Amino acid sequence: MQSSPVLLEEPIRMASILEPSKPTFFPAMTKIVGTLGPKSRSVDIISRCLDAGMSVARFDFSWGDPEYHQETLENLRVAIKTTKKLCAVMLDTLGPELQIENKTDHPITLEADTLVVLTPDQNKEASSNLLPVNFSGLSKAVKKGDTIFIGKYLFTGSETASVWLEVSEVDGVDVTCLVKNTATLSGPLFTVHVSQIRIDLPTLTDKDKKVISTWGVRNNIDFLSLYTRHVEDIRHAREFLSKLGDLKQTHIYAKIENIEGMKHFNEILREADGIILARGNLGIELPPEKVFLFQKAAIYKCNMVGKPVVVTRVVDSMTDNLRPTRAEATDVANAVLDGSDAILLGAETLRGQYPVETISTVGKICAEAEKVHNQDLYFKRAVKYVGEPMSHLESIASSAVRAAIKVKASVIICFTSSGRAARLIAKYRPTMPVISVVIPQLKTNQLRWTFTGAFEARQSLIVRGLFPMLADPRHPAESESGTNESILKVALDHGKAFGIIKSHDRVVVCQKVGDSSVVKIIELED
Repeated sequence: MQSSPVLLEEPIRMASILEPSKPTFFPAMTKIVGTLGPKSRSVDIISRCLDAGMSVARFDFSWGDPEYHQETLENLRVAIKTTKKLCAVMLDTLGPELQIENKTDHPITLEADTLVVLTPDQNKEASSNLLPVNFSGLSKAVKKGDTIFIGKYLFTGSETASVWLEVSEVDGVDVTCLVKNTATLSGPLFTVHVSQIRIDLPTLTDKDKKVISTWGVRNNIDFLSLYTRHVEDIRHAREFLSKLGDLKQTHIYAKIENIEGMKHFNEILREADGIILARGNLGIELPPEKVFLFQKAAIYKCNMVGKPVVVTRVVDSMTDNLRPTRAEATDVANAVLDGSDAILLGAETLRGQYPVETISTVGKICAEAEKVHNQDLYFKRAVKYVGEPMSHLESIASSAVRAAIKVKASVIICFTSSGRAARLIAKYRPTMPVISVVIPQLKTNQLRWTFTGAFEARQSLIVRGLFPMLADPRHPAESESGTNESILKVALDHGKAFGIIKSHDRVVVCQKVGDSSVVKIIELED
């Protein structure tokens, strides 16, 4: 019988359930991506979100203009300075998403068993019997009997706020549908999803390219969230970024949200820097009983190759409520136990009433789940997957984690310039935090000299268990003398200030010394 992914010790765990959660500087090893918007864009709210555990701020360009998002980003920068908490920036593109714009000020009610026409004529006004869609090829893509889902932006899946349609007739460019349930669509924008149908639109639209080449370049975005159907989507996006100066360092995260993306998942995973499981649309594409299977399989594949994986749509009800449902709380914990690196919050923080409380609650659930994660089983699976002979870096990373667990180290400190070594250590899911000391490097393009390192540090903020600090560029990542005492002291002081390192603790240090990589154990004095 296969071992359990959950580590339960009776009766200790039963007793600990009644103990209050202990606050720490790092709310959880699992990271939280928060979408900033109308309810979460002030300096005060963003500061509280950072304190609650948000480490990546997502800017969703499927709505709002660049000026609006720029104001929010400027507020984020002020909040970062105020709280002294690092935060990365993720730009989420619109991609080939179908939308209906409601130019009226009133909601639209659709009654079950009535007909509604979807038309590409954007000049017509949305009503209960006519909805203009931003795609002229819809009538060619669908046929009688196909299912179409329409909901307000970042819909919660509520039967009263989103509607299912069945195509009953295609007439020229118009598509007539039978309404399957009564619903009221409110707000200025509705998302249209055609189940298991390929929409012949480019992954990066002209609008996306303009936003990336202006707003993205201006703000040196750390992550690009890309609607991905096949591996060429990633390659085209990477080629586009390579022509935009510093954005060649931007990590591309593939959003998997339909059957096409699932079919090409293995190739996409090899090319992407990370994966986002967009469960909202996946929940429409797949039968409900199959969603969890894909989640577990996809997360496992990401874990084994060391690519960060992000799960979405976990606490939808917290958009309007202070507490998640029991099912949602369990869903968050299961995402952590499955191996997720981060949880992405959309509507909950963008337009939800309780953005700070949502981040705090999700962080607490993640922290509790991490306590019972069966690291020993996970470690053995990861080592077995890599096989033998291991690469030099894999061997060092796995050895550092094994040593840290055996000596019960309070933290692992990894010196790195690219961030790769630290990510490999995090891949083996140590039970203690990994402080990634990123050493800036001086580079030139023949016209000017620049220091690298800021991108690498911020891009660690989405990786489970990895907590970066940017070192003084005068200290090299490699040391000829065997130990770079001054920078190690800074890292230790950093850990002490955060309360994760105390006197007499053991610390595992991973560092390059000349041409060799060294893992050493330090026991701290008073």
